[in-house]
Amino acid sequence: MINIQILANKSALGEAAAACGATAIGSAIQRRGVANIVIATGASQFEMLAALVRRGDVDWSRVTAFHLDEYIAMPPTHPASFRRYLSERFVPHVPGLGAFHFIVGDAPDLAAELRRMDALIAEHPIDVTFAGIGENGHLAFNDPGVADFSDPLAVKVVELESACRQQQVNEGHFPDLAAVPSHAITVTIPALLAARQVMAIVPEARKAEPVRSALTGPVSTSCPASALRTIPHATIYLEPESARLLQA
Repeated sequence: MINIQILANKSALGEAAAACGATAIGSAIQRRGVANIVIATGASQFEMLAALVRRGDVDWSRVTAFHLDEYIAMPPTHPASFRRYLSERFVPHVPGLGAFHFIVGDAPDLAAELRRMDALIAEHPIDVTFAGIGENGHLAFNDPGVADFSDPLAVKVVELESACRQQQVNEGHFPDLAAVPSHAITVTIPALLAARQVMAIVPEARKAEPVRSALTGPVSTSCPASALRTIPHATIYLEPESARLLQA
């Protein structure tokens, strides 16, 4: 059963998730000498990432990191690029990081890029997944229309639903829906849930409905985040606004 943590506010949520993540990273390093992590992006991750990079108890030199998704044909200089997001908010704040394997959304050969990422993930079994939940219930860019709980792939190209693309507009990443790319590369649900520790960091009132669907609705690709309930090693971090539709 998924572990539900409801913290007092976004700051406390970020600190708690970062502490759990740091512990899981440390445990992996103690077991194998290295740790592999996957990191989400977006406004929901601001507090957690800020808290994680402030911690002094992680040997980042032994950590290999990946991110969950990237838009097709988007250069890393674009303000909405997830490579740019992590190059600004994470990588420079953890000097000595072992490696960060970015998804190259603007690779000239997408099939080769998928093969490259698939091989890297196979070589680096994930210890910790830091994820979020989208307004349409997606995990990474596994929207309801493309999510597959038994996906044989580790990474794939997906078409983004209009609800997912509108979220990017609402968050201020794009001026209008037409400017949001229609396709992206994403880590699949089985790949991200295969981590030894899976953490969903989900603040804000706009996430209250997908949180309720994920935690109390049917386990179904109609709400991809409901897949979190299929594993015993997932924790969802909420605060009062994102938890407001859950019954006490």
